[in-house]
Amino acid sequence: MSPSEGLLLAGLAGLGAFWWDGLQKRELALQAARRACEQAGVQFLDESVALKKMALRRDADQRARLYREYAFEYSSVGDDRQAGRVYLLGNRVLSADLIL
Repeated sequence: MSPSEGLLLAGLAGLGAFWWDGLQKRELALQAARRACEQAGVQFLDESVALKKMALRRDADQRARLYREYAFEYSSVGDDRQAGRVYLLGNRVLSADLIL
């Protein structure tokens, strides 16, 4: 294997790992959105979340972590759509908020 092939393979492996990690974080956000809707007594719409923002931020230990912000929609009376947000820092859910 040539050095350029090894570099390409390492790059593809890195992208695959980043994609897999993103799927796991999306699942965390989905669970947090569901839980927030259940606690508020509203309907979680579309059973989905959408990544809106991603950035590097520092946690309480000053370690660089990926910050992710997910959006979702919910309904309080059944015929409306309202916005909600889930905020993650690394593997930790910071909050899941219903925006009124």
